[in-house]
Amino acid sequence: MNNNLVIIPTYNEKENIVKMIHKVMSLSPAFDLLIVDDGSPDGTAQLVKALQKEYPDKLFIEERSGKLGLGTAYIHGFKWALNKSYEYICEMDADFSHNPDDLIRLVNACKIENAQLAIGSRYIKGGKVANWDRKRLLLSFLASFYVRMILWIRIKDTTAGFKCYHREVLEKINFDLINFKGYAFQICMKYAAIKMHFKVVEVPITFIDREFGTSKMSTGIFKEAILGVWRMKFIKF
Repeated sequence: MNNNLVIIPTYNEKENIVKMIHKVMSLSPAFDLLIVDDGSPDGTAQLVKALQKEYPDKLFIEERSGKLGLGTAYIHGFKWALNKSYEYICEMDADFSHNPDDLIRLVNACKIENAQLAIGSRYIKGGKVANWDRKRLLLSFLASFYVRMILWIRIKDTTAGFKCYHREVLEKINFDLINFKGYAFQICMKYAAIKMHFKVVEVPITFIDREFGTSKMSTGIFKEAILGVWRMKFIKF
């Protein structure tokens, strides 16, 4: 077993998951891959399990009974990773909005620059977003600005879901305090790391909107993030 793990939550990602697995498995240095599938009715889990024969002891799947939310999927994956003694634990989407090649840059930010949390950022110098209209881009940018003003943090891309943690961050965070499911979960994990004085860095990436499958974004997820940042201010990390 190597020290690098990627966690990808899935729900109805049959158009992307096979290609994504092959791509992650081709990277050097090597990564193990954990898929956390929330009972995808489209057969995503079956596709993953079929590929486990090709990638024994490198490709893993944890199946859950239903669509329980992004945040709980990642927490499930984090606990699994800590139990397996991985040192560098990455998270990313299944839909290629995050470029798997950038995983190496995120891990190197932790290994070489001694960061304990590296964030793939759209909004620092060198980062950008492709295939979004101006309205969506402005909404995302303003959301991050809103979070910075409420929580008083310097992270430019507060809702980013492309990250690498050193295991010591995840060992210290009390997951019972984090009960958010969508963007609010991503914000809260960054906020917790900062509050506990871990070194957090942003690495510029290009975010590309999904080509296949359906976005999981909803009004409820957006509302949770807007209201949730006020709750985070009072969590005792």
